[in-house]
Amino acid sequence: MTDPASYAEPPNPALPSSGFEFDLHHAALVVTDPQVDFLSPDGVSWAVFGDSIQENDTVAHIGELFDAAKFAGITVAVSPHYFYPTDAQWRFGDPLEKFMGGVGMFGRRGAYTLDGFAGSGADFLPAYQDHIHDGRTVIASPHKIVGPESNDLVLQLRKRGINQVILAGMAANLCVEGHMRELVEQGFEVVVVKDATAGPRLPEGDGYLAALVNFRFLASAVWTTAEAVHVLKNHTQPIEGV
Repeated sequence: MTDPASYAEPPNPALPSSGFEFDLHHAALVVTDPQVDFLSPDGVSWAVFGDSIQENDTVAHIGELFDAAKFAGITVAVSPHYFYPTDAQWRFGDPLEKFMGGVGMFGRRGAYTLDGFAGSGADFLPAYQDHIHDGRTVIASPHKIVGPESNDLVLQLRKRGINQVILAGMAANLCVEGHMRELVEQGFEVVVVKDATAGPRLPEGDGYLAALVNFRFLASAVWTTAEAVHVLKNHTQPIEGV
């Protein structure tokens, strides 16, 4: 069992604090892949991710972040993952791509049609749709592997004057970590919300635990959902354990 609360910063950490200070006017919430195929028992990857999602209460925590970000009035962006029939022409892929292709994950019928999209594995989780379809949330073009290098997320954030990102979504050691790394390289301060994500659990290892280590090394801060909600609703720094 991988309770994220048990992975708090050690009392005498070797790594120094980044000195991160939250700036409401230049911050955004970014949620990666809040989609059925990841987050629902009906999704094609639930057997691999379900235990971690349930232990972290990931679905509820992402919902709390959407609520708090909309309350605070900050930019909210979603970076989704879609595959179209033409993507089946790719001639090579990593193990993750092979897995996703094999189970039909995030499959859509085409880039310019919504036929078969509603309620499919590629669709957004129903619990989040009111927030995502409110006419204000940025729905970035799809990323194709794990990072935002191939979509317009960075452009959308820059055009809004954003330089701080609160990051959550799926999956911890894949798209969340991939987005964190690229956003850091692009000059953003990135806070990862560690219990608003989850990872795969396979014989090769626990992807969530692997991600937590890298979050600590690379993110400007690592918060719980409670800490992030406190910051967004009070416009101040987090109080540990709230």
